[in-house]
Amino acid sequence: MVGSITVFVLAIFLGFELISKVPSTLHTPLMSGANAISGITIVGALILSNTAF
Repeated sequence: MVGSITVFVLAIFLGFELISKVPSTLHTPLMSGANAISGITIVGALILSNTAF
């Protein structure tokens, strides 16, 4: 449990540091790419959940 919390806190810190160093001109394209990846993941999950085993 302590290890999981440690990883979570480190991920928050690392994410904050990385996001704060991204210039504002790159923020929109990067978020667009991240949203596209999320959409692909959701579509894949829906396809897999609809498949009979």
